[in-house]
Amino acid sequence: MRLAKLALACSIPALALAACVTAPAAEEMAEAQTDMMADAGYDPQAQLAKLAVIEMAPDTSYLTAEEVQVVNLLIDASRYMSEIYLRQRDPNNPQVREALARNRRADQPLLLQLFDRNFGSWDSLAELHPFWGAEPMPLGAGFYPADMTREELDGYIAANPAQKDELLSPYTVVRRDGDRLVAVPYSVEYKEWLEPAAQKLEQAAAITTNPSLKRFLTLRAESFRTDDYFESEMAWMDLSGTPIEVAIGPYEVYTDRLMGTKTAFESFVTLKDPQASAALAKYKNYLRDMEANLPIEDRYKNFQRGFESPIAVADQIQGGGDNVPGVQTIAFNLPNDERVREAKGAKKVILANVLGAKYDRILQPMAGVVLKPQQAGLVRKFYMENFTLFHELSHSLGPGTIMVAGRETTVNAELRDQYSALEESKADVMGIWNILYMMERGELPANEKPELFATYFTGLFRSMRFGIEAAHGKGAAAQYGFLREAGAFTYDAAAQRYVIDNARMETAIGQLLTMELMLQATGDYEGTKAFFARYAVLDQPALDAIARMDSIPVDILPVYPKSL
Repeated sequence: MRLAKLALACSIPALALAACVTAPAAEEMAEAQTDMMADAGYDPQAQLAKLAVIEMAPDTSYLTAEEVQVVNLLIDASRYMSEIYLRQRDPNNPQVREALARNRRADQPLLLQLFDRNFGSWDSLAELHPFWGAEPMPLGAGFYPADMTREELDGYIAANPAQKDELLSPYTVVRRDGDRLVAVPYSVEYKEWLEPAAQKLEQAAAITTNPSLKRFLTLRAESFRTDDYFESEMAWMDLSGTPIEVAIGPYEVYTDRLMGTKTAFESFVTLKDPQASAALAKYKNYLRDMEANLPIEDRYKNFQRGFESPIAVADQIQGGGDNVPGVQTIAFNLPNDERVREAKGAKKVILANVLGAKYDRILQPMAGVVLKPQQAGLVRKFYMENFTLFHELSHSLGPGTIMVAGRETTVNAELRDQYSALEESKADVMGIWNILYMMERGELPANEKPELFATYFTGLFRSMRFGIEAAHGKGAAAQYGFLREAGAFTYDAAAQRYVIDNARMETAIGQLLTMELMLQATGDYEGTKAFFARYAVLDQPALDAIARMDSIPVDILPVYPKSL
């Protein structure tokens, strides 16, 4: 029996969940948890030691008094995104945390830190290992009934096609009502936190004198109440004339491993660097050319998407929801709504302070563990930054809206739970392809391909260390497997280091990109599953290399100011 059911034996509407667990029940959960702890080999202290604690202190001295007020209100609103996401991971998380807090285990403080870090009792840096309780995290997290399978939901939708759109909507949760399934809108399920978040946004909108920011915040507050995000996403794309760059709402679908359609609430509160942003803005002018340069037939290319695609370099000063637990994001490419992408493209935001910390503490020290000395010395922050940018640019390229068996659909809808991993892998590979194209066009030095490949290949190990079940790690593992088969690198067993064959690497990148793009263009779900089954498997040299990285942090734990 799944732990949450010990205290939730009643059948109740989702909004009443919080009232179902009483204090005595929480104590019973605590006792049950002690008996149900996962395997003794799990070391909470070792898991926390994988994180390098970084005090983030971005410069905010140039902000006006008005801008400080607005930022502080956005930080407040971000906290509500965290409350929602805690329940999206598992509706019973507040009660589980209470049980953990009441427990008297000697390692309880460590477990509580892990719980707060992961927004639940499954460790994101240990393949979602359960450290409090023994049950695996449900594939559908808190978006669906915990015991629901893909087969059950697919079968129900086949028998009730009129409910398909609402059950698979990015903005509903699925609950049981007897033998029926019902879709509960986010605005209803999470009203307790969305309403005060909306009020914070409206307060900020009333203060700011920037018209574009005022419009976005006002429309996003309304979206929280209506579940219609289109107009506010369009307004977000038009933000200008302000250092405040904020993304707040339901965006990514990584947490939904069941169907890959439910969006998680998160927020990024950042401050834009206008000079650094302007220096990279030139690349967006090549987006149409990049689309034309993709190694697939023209009929599969996507010239319907908008190519405006603003680029921002910013320092993160606070985050909320899905942005907080697990692997720390170094950049994002939003929105994900294909309608907005086709109208305006997507905005790319590079989080300079997060990326810099990861390079200094993680990627640069990894180079000597992965590559032989001559190539290890080629790993550069410059190409980590460019790879990050072109990864995000590449999310805006390639198939989006597609035709499958004569019907219009999207890549996401067809690939479902496989979509996130393939899209992340595609963006990695296409990012390298597009940097090579920029070298051809003279925007980057063509003689620096060895630096690009050394940085990229080392970066695969950085992603795989997060776990190859998660989207980024699984995508990186597939790249490693394909490139290994293509002879793009060899392993020197005596030196226990890799050697990159630059010529074969360049050829293999094009071959891999073609394969991944065609899986997307044809909406080939079974083919995508077979692709990952074949390639997303680590061999012994890769496992050994990862094992030698024990002294290097797996990720950072940024500590942001609570207010300005």
